[in-house]
Amino acid sequence: MTRLRRPVSLSRTTVYRGRVITVERDVVDVGQQRTLAMDVVRHRGSIVLIPQPTRTQVILIRQFRYVIGRWIWELPAGSLEPGETPARGARRECEEETGWRPRTLERLAAYYPTPGFCDEKLTFYACRDLVRPARPRAHDPDEQIEVVTLGLREAWAMVARGDVIDMKTVVGLGMASGRLPRPGRQASAHRPGDRSGIRRD
Repeated sequence: MTRLRRPVSLSRTTVYRGRVITVERDVVDVGQQRTLAMDVVRHRGSIVLIPQPTRTQVILIRQFRYVIGRWIWELPAGSLEPGETPARGARRECEEETGWRPRTLERLAAYYPTPGFCDEKLTFYACRDLVRPARPRAHDPDEQIEVVTLGLREAWAMVARGDVIDMKTVVGLGMASGRLPRPGRQASAHRPGDRSGIRRD
């Protein structure tokens, strides 16, 4: 059996620093006297929200994504601010993008969508017990958002028809509808009343 060897970074250069991402170029020792230049995208991380007015409903947003040149349906999501915890970011983004403040947050899972070149981690939260804030937050300047409340079945039917092309939204709706298992859920299912991971204001 071939013994796998972890690559070792020999040097690192920052080639771009932007508002959301930083791009680094690493020279990596990959073994067998070989080195490789790797371009790495660094990201603070993001949160993906599953806002549910009721257990059978979900809020989706429709917005224009400039990079792909299309209007798409998505779950609300956003990048973390510097030093911001995922839970705090989830509350902020839910209010900014949907106009609702969640009194209950449940962390569902965390995934790396593109680990081949980017270290961004997506943390998924169910947002429940939604209330209207006294002073709604404004959208980000680059956002034009349509907010729609749908039944979970209808939202999943949009996935099946190909109307939802955003990967994080497919994963989030899969967890919300029970079609995609959540990490650790089976192990915790045998502990009635266990509410670990649920945060309330």
